[in-house]
Amino acid sequence: MATHGLGAVEARFADLIWENEPIGSGELVKLCNRELNWKKPTTYTVLRKLCERGIFQNKDSVVTSLISKEDFEGMQCESFVDETFDGALPAFVAAFTKRRKLTPSEIEELRSIIDSCED
Repeated sequence: MATHGLGAVEARFADLIWENEPIGSGELVKLCNRELNWKKPTTYTVLRKLCERGIFQNKDSVVTSLISKEDFEGMQCESFVDETFDGALPAFVAAFTKRRKLTPSEIEELRSIIDSCED
C-alpha cells in the first residue's frame, strides 16, 4: 500500500469525507466548495489521488473510506515511531516527556492503556 501521509489540505479533505461518509461525489463537490472554496475539478483530483493511495473509494458515485480515521491515525503514529525512534515506543515516550510534563490524568490514562495491553 502506498504511503498514507497527508498534507494539511488533504487532511482537511479527508476529515470531511470521514465526517460525512458515505457521501455522494456530487454532494462532496458541494461540501468542498462550501468548506474549502474548491471547484469541482480540484475536488475530483484530490479524491482520485487519495483513492489511488487506498484511503478512499469512489464506487458508483458514492465516496467511502477504505481506512477508518482511527486506523489511519494509528498507522501515522506507528510510522512516526518506526522512522524516528527505530520502532522503540519507550524512546518516544521518554523524548516526549522530557519536553512536556504529563498531567496526573494523562499518567493515569497511560497506566490504564498499558494495563489493558497486559490482559
